[in-house]
Amino acid sequence: MVKRSGGELLFAIAIDRGSTRSITAQVYSAVKQMIVSGDLAVGKRLPSSRTFARELDVSRTTAIAVFERLAAEGLIVSRTGSGSFVSDVAEAQRPRATVTVGNERAATTKLADLIAEASPRFFQRLSHPQKPRAFVTGMPALDAFPLSIWSRLSAKHWREPRDLIMGYSDPNGSPLLRQAIAEHLRASRGVVCEAEQIFIVNGAQQAFDLIGRVLLNRGDAVWFENPGAIGARNSLIACGATMVPVPVDAEGLCVDAGLSMAPEFRLAFVTPSHQHPLGVEMSLQRRAHLLRVVNDRDAWIIEDDYDGEFRYDGRPLPTLKSADHAERVIYVGTFSKSMFPSLRLGFYVAPQPLVAVFQRVSGAFLQGVPSSVQAVMAAFINEGHFSTHLRRMRDIYRERHEVFHDAADRLLGGLLDTARSHAGFHVVARFAQSGHQEDAVQAAAEAAGVFVSTIGRFCIDPVADRGLVLGVSAIDPRSIRKGVELLAGVLEQLSVRRGLQAPSRRPSPPP
Repeated sequence: MVKRSGGELLFAIAIDRGSTRSITAQVYSAVKQMIVSGDLAVGKRLPSSRTFARELDVSRTTAIAVFERLAAEGLIVSRTGSGSFVSDVAEAQRPRATVTVGNERAATTKLADLIAEASPRFFQRLSHPQKPRAFVTGMPALDAFPLSIWSRLSAKHWREPRDLIMGYSDPNGSPLLRQAIAEHLRASRGVVCEAEQIFIVNGAQQAFDLIGRVLLNRGDAVWFENPGAIGARNSLIACGATMVPVPVDAEGLCVDAGLSMAPEFRLAFVTPSHQHPLGVEMSLQRRAHLLRVVNDRDAWIIEDDYDGEFRYDGRPLPTLKSADHAERVIYVGTFSKSMFPSLRLGFYVAPQPLVAVFQRVSGAFLQGVPSSVQAVMAAFINEGHFSTHLRRMRDIYRERHEVFHDAADRLLGGLLDTARSHAGFHVVARFAQSGHQEDAVQAAAEAAGVFVSTIGRFCIDPVADRGLVLGVSAIDPRSIRKGVELLAGVLEQLSVRRGLQAPSRRPSPPP
């Protein structure tokens, strides 16, 4: 903590002296972030370079270099005999302006204009039927959830004294749940963090929205996987981001392509453990490259680990956050996939330099997630039920993947190429015959009672891949076999209509 001494308080400046990143770059980024976030308001005086250097335990040369760089960008101004002050230029770079009664109408108009401009780029999020059916995506196996345990823990919570359970919740999240998540992440995902870095939110979608509003100015470039997650894309577009559709190959996000498309970017969104929706795993070399580039560009990464707990051929892959020694990755997790969607419970892990900023935002704007939900979830984790549940669900999902692939081998050969999947909730199936129109296949399948998503639905810009994204986690083996049979019939009929030879199928075994 840096004390006030002849200038404004400068907090949250953490220097990693073992980092490959220079101390000058670390200090400059921290002070700039404080200015842009509003922690250092316009007109605030900074300490002298001598005081600044002494209290941060850095050389005065470093302090002067930081001040000169900030001045060159117009973020601070020096007044002879008075010192250095935050300039009014910084106001334009802040993610959010304070809305007063006098300018409320103008702010509303700007928001309406932003939404109107962005509307052609929004995609409706994938719909989910009330009762799971083949092949809805992103749904866990609700039939296997231990509802009796959850009910017991809920009842126990509501027997606590009223003053403990009926008041306002902590806007940052329940300390008990934050600690439980921190311990779980260390043990199962390799993420070493403190409870104070974890923020509890109403699902991952709210996390993406908060991160975008804090870190992005209107027009900032965001690298986004193409194809990629629709909900996260919509949140970042709504924050005014310029989306850069970076292609994905067998090693994950193509970093070199991103550099050629938008070398000066502010944020990169990735799903490295199981790319959504293509399912590839980001290689260790690609991860290292991305981390180096983000560090060099003074940018940030959102790592969406939406289904990283579910891998079926060994231990789950390490997270990108676990290799983030420069504190550049914001890790986002959700319980909608590991538990159940209506829980509406997610979290994000902020890098240490951003903890104070996010605490300020949460305290100013959020009421917090219902305390009862957090308390029951914390008990579910601390009593060991969560780990047991994850192990059981891995076995169930492994079986359902195998059932799907066995049925696909018999019935979809020559119609769809379904590569073996070893993680997550869905399978990517590419058309074996050229000329199929994704939208036509989707409409015909839905008419036959099968819910499918298309690869194109996840794309900002068109990609060469043509095929379907098929969820296999939410339904039992019998429904999977029936769904494969119906889908095969749909594709055969479409092939015949187009004058193609429909492949012969092996008979289905009895259910």
